[in-house]
Amino acid sequence: MLRSLLLLLAALTCSYAYASDAKAPALLRVDPSIVKDMLQKNYPQIGKIEKVNKANFLGLYEVVTSDQLFYTDEKAQYLINGSIYDLKTMRNLTEERSHQLFAIDFNGLPFELAVKKVKGNGQRKMAYLTDPNCGYCKKLEGELKNMDNVTLYLFMYPIFPGSDEKVKAVWCSKDPVKAWDNLMLNNIQPPTGTCDTPSAKVLELGKRLNVTGTPTLIFADGSRVPGFLPAAELENTLNGTASR
Repeated sequence: MLRSLLLLLAALTCSYAYASDAKAPALLRVDPSIVKDMLQKNYPQIGKIEKVNKANFLGLYEVVTSDQLFYTDEKAQYLINGSIYDLKTMRNLTEERSHQLFAIDFNGLPFELAVKKVKGNGQRKMAYLTDPNCGYCKKLEGELKNMDNVTLYLFMYPIFPGSDEKVKAVWCSKDPVKAWDNLMLNNIQPPTGTCDTPSAKVLELGKRLNVTGTPTLIFADGSRVPGFLPAAELENTLNGTASR
């Protein structure tokens, strides 16, 4: 992280000094659509660029793809991949902006496709896409086991080989919550399922949300975390998002 920051500062020293000089003329800002066209035409390997916006610092431009935020200069000669910090406040500006750009409408999620688990008063809320053959998903369940006062929406997202059968067995059991906990925490496989499941629709949801791995966590404020979080971080994030 520090190395990326130092490289960024070194690369932008001239622009920053120029912009900070009160006697110097203001930097001319190119229209973001022009920057986008240059990047998309000259560097198609970046993938589809959703939009380009003017950033509020260092004369940079935000380059927004389906699931990632980059930065570039007005001539689209450099692409910066990493976090930018405000050193006075130590705020991660990239992370804050990413939360805004990629926020998910939590209340708009199709909860009918999820297994719902309410613990305690259920006041705090979290959804997550998970796979029964994912090691970190099992580890996540171990962290969630002793947490209280939370409503969990489990979107079973079968992307690993052999996961379809396990997901179907959970869905078709008399108590899907208990069947899921037994499977993930105790390695007890439920009986083979024969009912219809929403797996195809959950896979479509994951594709629409650009979910490429499990677990993927979605909190009540729309922020997402791709990957596992330990219990302490889960508690802090749930408490923070519940108050917003």
